[in-house]
Amino acid sequence: MSDVKGTESYFPSIEKKCGEPVEHWTRRLESAETAEHMEQVTLLEDRCGSGHGHADAPVAVVRRERGL
Repeated sequence: MSDVKGTESYFPSIEKKCGEPVEHWTRRLESAETAEHMEQVTLLEDRCGSGHGHADAPVAVVRRERGL
């Protein structure tokens, strides 16, 4: 069992579902760094075909790291 909790706990299932490491998806957000939170989530949903929760996790982490 993993010790990872919170938003990052979604990352293994995101990687499995989307076939790319989470870093791939966080880099995708660089092209939309000025977009609103939900616009960024929609971008990842559309590119990965994921659900809202899986798309929201990388967005939330990136925004938290950038103080947004």
